[in-house]
Amino acid sequence: MLKRKASAKWEGTLQEGSGSMNFGTYKNMPYSFTSRFENGEGTNPEELIGAAHAGCYSMAFNVGLERAGFKAEYVKTEATVGFEKVDGDWTITKVTLDVNASVPDISEEKFQEIANGAKEGCPISRLLDTEIVLNATLN
Repeated sequence: MLKRKASAKWEGTLQEGSGSMNFGTYKNMPYSFTSRFENGEGTNPEELIGAAHAGCYSMAFNVGLERAGFKAEYVKTEATVGFEKVDGDWTITKVTLDVNASVPDISEEKFQEIANGAKEGCPISRLLDTEIVLNATLN
């Protein structure tokens, strides 16, 4: 079994404190109350989930295309993570995957079929217990 590690450290109160996250080669990535709940500088856990989902989906879609006999020139995915209060608790309520890909010699129908299969098969999609919306565009 592969194991991946990340860590975080927080110091101070929720609103006035600050923290840092470490993952892969990224060290001391700052985060704070304002970067998470407002639009302050730094990263946040939801943004990292979006990055993980976009990367995972792009790879899963590419693999699905290859298995079906197609070679993508590129697959570009942007993940937008919806984060809001539900019954008083902050909750990830939806992830929207906006995908653009250039795939020669594929029909729109086959493209959408493989795109949707990748959404269901992506390990990050399977991890998240939330609505996932896919907007896949063939260029």
